[in-house]
Amino acid sequence: MTFIRASFLLVLMFEAPLALAESISVRLANAPQQGVLVLQVYRDASSFGDFRNPMLETRHTIVEDGRYRIRGVPTGQIAVFAYVDENESGALDRTFVGIPKEPIGISNNYRPKGPPSFRRASFPLKAGADRELEVTLYDVLGEMGQWGVGLGVIVQSSPYQGSDSTVTQVIPAITYLGERLQWLGPTVRYGLLGSDRLRLALNATYRVGAYEEDDSAALSGLGDRDNTLMAGIGLVYDGPSGIDVDFRYQHDVLDRVGGGTAEFRVSRGFNTGNFRWAPSVGVKWLSSDLANYDFGVPVSGARVSRPAYDVGSSTNFAIGIGGMLELTEHWRVILDVGAEYLDDNIADSPIVDDRQVFKGFAAVTYTF
Repeated sequence: MTFIRASFLLVLMFEAPLALAESISVRLANAPQQGVLVLQVYRDASSFGDFRNPMLETRHTIVEDGRYRIRGVPTGQIAVFAYVDENESGALDRTFVGIPKEPIGISNNYRPKGPPSFRRASFPLKAGADRELEVTLYDVLGEMGQWGVGLGVIVQSSPYQGSDSTVTQVIPAITYLGERLQWLGPTVRYGLLGSDRLRLALNATYRVGAYEEDDSAALSGLGDRDNTLMAGIGLVYDGPSGIDVDFRYQHDVLDRVGGGTAEFRVSRGFNTGNFRWAPSVGVKWLSSDLANYDFGVPVSGARVSRPAYDVGSSTNFAIGIGGMLELTEHWRVILDVGAEYLDDNIADSPIVDDRQVFKGFAAVTYTF
């Protein structure tokens, strides 16, 4: 009796997944003339956000009527992603910033302008249901890439003695995604060499001045700190499981501040509803010129209550979170906030009071 019961349980264990497997009929509204059609099924929102690691993938020879079937699909909330492997490389070709280069299509005929939302693309697959999908292929970047315009704001807290002000600057928020170029508000990146996984890139960032001398008595007579453009080179690695590694060096190309920064950051992408977000940790090195410009006291600015102070180079610890919220197909919110924890060389400066600086950029944009 025990043997029969155990055998019955084993049968249930092995048969249950098969009983829950269904098939989906997919019709391409604009089937290509050649190439290989790849159909992927996703259940995990974060994997879908990268179009990587599907739970199921099938490859199909192009047929004239544009009808295809995916078999063995588990029931539940799923999304279907289709692309044409035009060069039959066995993988989705992507640009330098990870955007699909080959024609794609998504269930519910959803056409995202940024990181895709699993919520908008997914649908419930029930046991015994005959599900049919119509998918229209399209080129994500089109002929000219994706342009967006909007309004953004840069915010930075003040760590200085006696200052309760916050640096705030409103800027036009221009976005562009192309074959090699990525422009998101105050940051621009251009891919030089590599692939969508590992690439060498030029990058530039608009840097807001740290303070104005009338922000507090401790800063009086030191002069206002200028905005400038930092530019340099970086290495980007898009690793497994949504983990990204970013190293960059940037220098003051306008020579308003002098010096430069080197930053190493690791982040991990997640999808929650229509929000694609990525927490990050990293370290940031400041050259002595730049650190002294923001936190030092030159001999010419020394007083009895504010002795001259040379910061030297410094290394700060940083945490942050970046994200993109899809409001509609065209409207989205871009967010990048974080905190930088200042090292002892900076914290010991006579003009510094707090050991952390909070920074943020937010924008609302319309993508064409």
